[in-house]
Amino acid sequence: MQAGVSTACLYPRLLEESVYDLAVSGIAHTEIFVNTVSECTRTFVSGMADTMKRFDMTCRALHPFTCPIEPMLFFSEYERRVADALEFHRMYFQAMNWLGAEIFVFHGNQAGSSIPQELYFERFYRLAKLGKEFGVTVAQENVSRCTSGSLRFLKEMKRALGDDAHFVLDTKQAIRSKENIFDVVHALGSSIVHVHISDHGERGDCLQIGKGRFDIRRFLRLLRQEGADCSIMLELYRSNFSNLTDLVSNYNTLVHMIGSLEPAGR
Repeated sequence: MQAGVSTACLYPRLLEESVYDLAVSGIAHTEIFVNTVSECTRTFVSGMADTMKRFDMTCRALHPFTCPIEPMLFFSEYERRVADALEFHRMYFQAMNWLGAEIFVFHGNQAGSSIPQELYFERFYRLAKLGKEFGVTVAQENVSRCTSGSLRFLKEMKRALGDDAHFVLDTKQAIRSKENIFDVVHALGSSIVHVHISDHGERGDCLQIGKGRFDIRRFLRLLRQEGADCSIMLELYRSNFSNLTDLVSNYNTLVHMIGSLEPAGR
């Protein structure tokens, strides 16, 4: 279990500048939020990788800019577009190999869709199978506006896909979906491979650590008890913090919390 900060926190700052700002501030682990096609080219990605290597930073995951159009790309009846979408995603997976990233974040279909669950799972499996060719794990994120906002759906996905079902747990999205975060951890357990974390309380569902009422230490302990091998990635919106110092402080708090956990089994 390792703490990190997503480059999404600094959006709309240019991606390469965000990587540099986080790295030079001592943040040793990150998730790359790609914002456009040109940020997946060999030259561009190699530049980011060089920056990370210089500062001993590692990258756990890549979040694609195409998440909002995944319903159209993967969950229509137009098979040719699905095939083309799969080919397009080779670009992401290749970029991940250059970065050393392992987890690909997937939002999926919009809530209220009429497509059968079996078709959803089949489309996800095809993408996951392609990811395996690159050594990449495709992971379903729980997103409130998507089918995946429902814990019932995520449990069905895990049952149907077995070892091919992996998940990104976003704490703020669980709150928006009115799902109990601890119930999600119990249900998905070791299938959780990545976490987007923030605090929450009366002042909002995406707060800096310590600004809300979320029992983060309990959450981290439960993840460890359930065998979740994941990064704990701070993901705040730009309006939820004042400056880079806030991100560094939150990151250091996470590092300390993780480091103070008792070893599994004790």
